Amino acid sequence: MIKVNGEILEENFDNIHSMLSFLGYRSEIVVVELNGEILKRSEFGNIPIRDGDKVEIVCFVGGG
Repeated sequence: MIKVNGEILEENFDNIHSMLSFLGYRSEIVVVELNGEILKRSEFGNIPIRDGDKVEIVCFVGGG
């Protein structure tokens, strides 16, 4: 069980990248914080998600 943007998810994910894909986020336009630490986008595929982790995802939105 993990918490993503305040909501509990019971799915299991191998890493940040697989979680983002499952949730429908494009990794190139988000910032991810894991347990209070902002992650480098280049590391999303290498960072595991463990039971009890807290994830915050912020999306960039363009406009004009």
